[in-house]
Amino acid sequence: MAADPKISVVVPCFNAARYVVATLRSVLAQSGFDLDVVVVDDGSSDGSADVVAAALPTVRVVRSENRGAAAARNAGIACARHDWIAFADADDLWLPGKLRAQWALLALQPGARMAYTDVHLWPSTEPSPSAAFLADFERIAADPSRWQGPAGWIYPQLLRNCEIATPTVLIHRSVLDEVGVFDTGLSLGEDYDLWLRVSRATPILRVHAPMVLYRIHESNTTRRAPERNYKEEVIARALARWGYRSPDGTLADKSAVMRHLARSWVDFGVPHLLAGNFSTARQAAFKALRVDPSHWTAWKLMSLALLGSVRSGRQRSA
Repeated sequence: MAADPKISVVVPCFNAARYVVATLRSVLAQSGFDLDVVVVDDGSSDGSADVVAAALPTVRVVRSENRGAAAARNAGIACARHDWIAFADADDLWLPGKLRAQWALLALQPGARMAYTDVHLWPSTEPSPSAAFLADFERIAADPSRWQGPAGWIYPQLLRNCEIATPTVLIHRSVLDEVGVFDTGLSLGEDYDLWLRVSRATPILRVHAPMVLYRIHESNTTRRAPERNYKEEVIARALARWGYRSPDGTLADKSAVMRHLARSWVDFGVPHLLAGNFSTARQAAFKALRVDPSHWTAWKLMSLALLGSVRSGRQRSA
C-alpha cells in the first residue's frame, strides 16, 4: 500500500488566537496526507502560540519577533520537512477535499509544480461559519460559471490581475529554490510578486472550485492610506525583467495590463483622498491617466482631489 503523500503546511499567525485553532483543524481534517503543520507566530501579543500549543500539540509552533507575513512564511518554508508546501492563513478555513483536489490535478500534469484553488469570501468574526452561511455557500459553489480562472503558463494573465490567493497554494519546494521566496522588502504585494516569478518557472494549475473560506473582518483589512503603490512596483518589476511574453510564447494584452496599472494608481489614491491627502491623491490620478488616459475613475479621482484641495485652501484662508 502506497504511503500517504507528504505535505508541509505553513501558517503565519499574528494575533489570531480567536481563529487559529479552527483554521488548523480544517487543515488537519484533510484526509489521505501525511501533514507537517508549522505555525509561525509573528510576535503575537494575544497568546496565539500558547493557544495552538495547548489545543493541538502535534502542530509545530515557531515563535519569532514581529516581521510581517512574508518573513513568517519564509521561516515556515525554511523549517518545512516535506517537499510539497501549502500555505494557510491563521483566520481562514480550508474546505474538505482541498488538498485531494489539488493533488489529483497535479498527478494529471506531472510537469506542473504548483496548483491553486478559488476562494469564497467569508465576512465573519465567528471562528466557524453558521449553518445559514454554509447553506448559501453550497448553493453558490454548485455554480461552475462562478469559478473560472487561468491555468497553465499564466504569466500574461497575472500581469492583468493577481488571480492567486496565497491560502489556496500548493507548491513544490524546487520552484522556490529556483525563483526565491517571499520578498520581505514588500509589506504588501509580496505574494503577487512571488506568483509572477513562479509563473516563469512552471505551469500553474487551478482547481475551478472554492476550496478556502477567505475571512473578511476588521483586523485583516486596512483603512490606512498606503505609503507605496506596491502593486505597480511588482508589475513594473516583472515587465522590466520579462516584458509581456510568457515562457510558452503567449503575449499579454498590453492595453489590459495598462488598465490594471491605472487601476492600481486609483486604488492607491482613493484612501489618500479620503484621508485628506489631496496632493498625493492628485498625483496618483495623474499617474493613472499617464498610463491610461481613458480611465474614467482616474478622471473622477483627479476631479475630487482638485476640489478637495480648493475647499481645503478656502478653509485655511477663512
